Amino acid sequence: MARRQAVVEEAGSAESDEVFEMAAEVFRVMSAPMRLKIISSLCNGEKNVSQLLEEIATTQPNMSQHLNTLYQAGVIGKRREGVQIFYRIINDRVVTLCRAVCTQIAIESDMKS
Repeated sequence: MARRQAVVEEAGSAESDEVFEMAAEVFRVMSAPMRLKIISSLCNGEKNVSQLLEEIATTQPNMSQHLNTLYQAGVIGKRREGVQIFYRIINDRVVTLCRAVCTQIAIESDMKS
């Protein structure tokens, strides 16, 4: 049984490597607290930069940099309306992961209190 599992694992190691690389990229994108705040804010619906800045304390250039990172990673999408650009979540997997991790951390911190 163990030998059979080893053969299956060896055959799938290239695929596994790709999966781990993709997972590492998701974690890299989510590694900045500012990006987690942006994701959380956009979970409530589409927003433009001004609306995000009302909710999240940072500078406009910093916000734009993080939005660009999330956009390039395929986490958020954007659309133009006049001079405004509106951002929205397009990768629900990232939202699910973010909520799961943040919820677990909140539960654990409440248990320690």
